[in-house]
Amino acid sequence: MAAAFVLRNLYRARPALRCPPSELPWAPRRGHRLTPADDELYQRTRISLLQRESPLAMYIDSYSSRGFVVNGNRVFGPCALLPQSVVQWNVGSYQDITEESFSLFWMLEPRIEIVVVGTGDRTERLQPHVLRAMRQRGIAVEVQDTPNACATFNFLCHEGRVTGAALIPPPGGTALTSQAQSAE
Repeated sequence: MAAAFVLRNLYRARPALRCPPSELPWAPRRGHRLTPADDELYQRTRISLLQRESPLAMYIDSYSSRGFVVNGNRVFGPCALLPQSVVQWNVGSYQDITEESFSLFWMLEPRIEIVVVGTGDRTERLQPHVLRAMRQRGIAVEVQDTPNACATFNFLCHEGRVTGAALIPPPGGTALTSQAQSAE
């Protein structure tokens, strides 16, 4: 303690002994090294591809008020997307969605983890007993408007999740077209 007191007083008493922090060998330096160091010049970078994208994955390319384009194939009206196939879905609006209309999702093997439901241009509430029936069978249900449901489905498929979608086309002028379609 006494030594610290003596050094502090010595430092204050002799300003000529002080040097700026930039001249101290231990002072932090600002700035970034823009060139690689010698050891970095001789190292090689290796990339190992762990998994290729599945050619069988389902992706929604675009949608309109008339239907959807899934993996380049046009589907008119409401549709159900399963991990390896697309089927017409016999509903007219979100009010027609029943436990029976969801039955195709729980009959599949491997089991679907989550079903993304697109209810048109607005997010609508489904009947509680329908959601309860899906939950009892171990299938999560995500209800969104159709544009967001399409994006969510594509994202989940890209993650490799076993996903299904039940989509009702949005009415009116809501549409998303892919670059390939706009070129045609």
